[in-house]
Amino acid sequence: MDLYAIIFYLFAVITLGSATIVVFSKNVVYSAFALLFALFGVAGLYVLLMADFLAITQLLVYVGGILVLVLFGVMLTTKVFDVQMKTKTIQMVPAVAILGLLSGTIVGVFWSTDWYISENPIDVAKTAPQIGNMLLTTYLLPFEIASVVLLVALIGAAMIARRERKG
Repeated sequence: MDLYAIIFYLFAVITLGSATIVVFSKNVVYSAFALLFALFGVAGLYVLLMADFLAITQLLVYVGGILVLVLFGVMLTTKVFDVQMKTKTIQMVPAVAILGLLSGTIVGVFWSTDWYISENPIDVAKTAPQIGNMLLTTYLLPFEIASVVLLVALIGAAMIARRERKG
């Protein structure tokens, strides 16, 4: 086994282990910190796939933005350490049925697909500048509008949550 495969399996184990902790942990703080490692693992897998733009976007957007926002929300919530999450067993049967159906579909598509391996791989060093140029020339305005709308929604949610109740 070569070094590339060892690193891949290391990132896969980190990602799957952290995702398992996110799903099955009863403590919200542990779930949030395990999500950090799961997102880092996915970014590492993107690096191994030579998808440099996706790896940097994963780190900047998800780890740097959304996860920090989730962690601040969890940490600033009062009595977050006393919250114990419990699931009802009544939803377990439909969830397992849907999981089995989707997993079977994904495995079936995986095995029936004729995978094409290109003889001339793309020039990976040019992908990030090309994507950046495309974003700046075509999609910059919608991204900026979406960021302003999300910022206004975040400020509005904080104001509603901190508003004193008149009674």
